Amino acid sequence: MALHFEQDEFDARKAHVLEEMARRKIDALLMFAPESHYWLSGYDTFGYCFFQCLVLTRDGKLTLLTRSADLRQARHTSLITEIVVWADQMNASPALQLRELLDDLDLLGSRIGIEYDTHGLTAANGRAMDDTLKSFGDIEDASDLVRRLRAVKSPAEIAYVRRAAELADDALDAGLAAIGPGADEGAVLAAMQDVIFRGGGDYPANPFVIGSGRDALLCRTKTGRRKLDEIDQITLEFAGTFRLYHAALMRTVVVGVPSERHRELHAAAAEALAACEAVMQPGRTFGEVYTAHAEALDAHGLARHRLNACGYSLGARYAPSWMDWPMFYRDNEVTIAPNMVLFAHMILMDSDTETAMCLGRTYLTTEGAPESLSRHGLELIVR
Repeated sequence: MALHFEQDEFDARKAHVLEEMARRKIDALLMFAPESHYWLSGYDTFGYCFFQCLVLTRDGKLTLLTRSADLRQARHTSLITEIVVWADQMNASPALQLRELLDDLDLLGSRIGIEYDTHGLTAANGRAMDDTLKSFGDIEDASDLVRRLRAVKSPAEIAYVRRAAELADDALDAGLAAIGPGADEGAVLAAMQDVIFRGGGDYPANPFVIGSGRDALLCRTKTGRRKLDEIDQITLEFAGTFRLYHAALMRTVVVGVPSERHRELHAAAAEALAACEAVMQPGRTFGEVYTAHAEALDAHGLARHRLNACGYSLGARYAPSWMDWPMFYRDNEVTIAPNMVLFAHMILMDSDTETAMCLGRTYLTTEGAPESLSRHGLELIVR
């Protein structure tokens, strides 16, 4: 088996899940989130684009319902030994086979928790499952059960995060070396991904964000590439990824001579990030971090140029997004704990002057002040 953690690590994770299931009186947990599958068993696949469910019962037994294409994948990458295959055919009903599987596990009339809030369960599959499980047992939404446990990282996970952060730093170095007047965005991307793959890293859970000129104000990637002008700006949001664990960075790089607006926005972003760091400590909330960001930027008159969120948790994630739970937004009452991996980004987009300035990095929370996982400073970068 190609496992990335020791058996003791997986045993501890399962024990925590079973404890939480017992506390909530859940007899079986139906997991559709690929992150839950990976974290709990090592199972590593993008087969979650189809109907796929990992069942954990109160006695600790794991059973996977999947397609034939992932049978060997599960055997090779995970601790799962009980695998049931649903057949690809016209009018196939994996939801019905899931009900039959639960019946075989003697769960009729039991309390069943389901991960609904995940990219691994489409609306159509969820409706089909609900229809087949109607009157089967007492169903509850347990989307938060595993993800809350995943938010606090073990020492083994933190080691992977640190390697991901090293790869992110290497990628930024490579990207900066490729940036200059006349540089092609595609060449910048290629340089950044090259060092990550050569360093043993993985595909990120979503594409790198890159945009120059007017597109430097975008928070998403888009198709098409352009070459940089003599005076330009380019925004990069990317992550080093190692064993699926992500460490993100975000920078707006000025090409040529920075404008006065660039300097103003950078100073405000750096001040806001420092304000977030001061709050990013155990016992404080994710909402308080957001408030620190908002108050710092609003004091500079930048309320309409900022976003309504300023970061999120990171971990082992699958496409379509590396953003993990929870997020920094207004009034989020989730409490920060030690050993969380948190990405804070100060994103400023002045559409009036078409000026972008973004500044972000990944932190490891401690018993006190957070630790930046990047070796790079926060100065304005000019190329």
